Amino acid sequence: MAETTLAGVMAELAELEDPKARAVNERHGDDHGVNLGKLRALAKRLKTQQELARQLWETDDSAARLLALLICRPKAFARDELDVMVREARTPKVHDWLVNYVVKKNPHAEELRVAWSADPDPVVASAGWALTTERVAKKPEGLDLDGLLDVIEAELKDAPDRLQWAMNHCLAQIGIEDAGLRARAIGIGERLEVLKDYPTPPGCTSPFAPVWIAEMVRRQHEAQA
Repeated sequence: MAETTLAGVMAELAELEDPKARAVNERHGDDHGVNLGKLRALAKRLKTQQELARQLWETDDSAARLLALLICRPKAFARDELDVMVREARTPKVHDWLVNYVVKKNPHAEELRVAWSADPDPVVASAGWALTTERVAKKPEGLDLDGLLDVIEAELKDAPDRLQWAMNHCLAQIGIEDAGLRARAIGIGERLEVLKDYPTPPGCTSPFAPVWIAEMVRRQHEAQA
């Protein structure tokens, strides 16, 4: 693509706008109408362009921000930049991609995890919990898992949706990863019944923590057999 100015990229994104995709996305709280496969193909052509990524983010357009997260250089963002960005990322997909594709790869991830987990904004706090879940899975050394379960037990039931989802994922991850705390994690899930009745498509694992933990542990045992 010869044209890599902001205006050129925004024009291409406008051409990719699909009303059907927008209708589907809006049901999930997102406000863009670009097919994500086509968005990834555009990102692949553009390759990494940090300055263009910053310009795309500044447009406040969700499709542009998703593209920005695909072409940016995750380690190039300062801690304060990411803190501002997570507060600006108000739709689920932009928020999730920012945390998973950028913050997790940034050298300030641990510092932000600690700060965000205690943030009064539940969406920001959910980013902190997502980073904590990542640590439970990949680098649990130094984490107070019992203490995390204490917080989850006290706050999960009444947490706002996005924060509740992130805390519930952390609960399940602790139960999956730590055999010594598995019974406690399952017990918390059973008592609180958060997401117990969540509609789960065939072939997918329920987000209800006791079911989720049991299924993932079963798969681990099968893989080791």
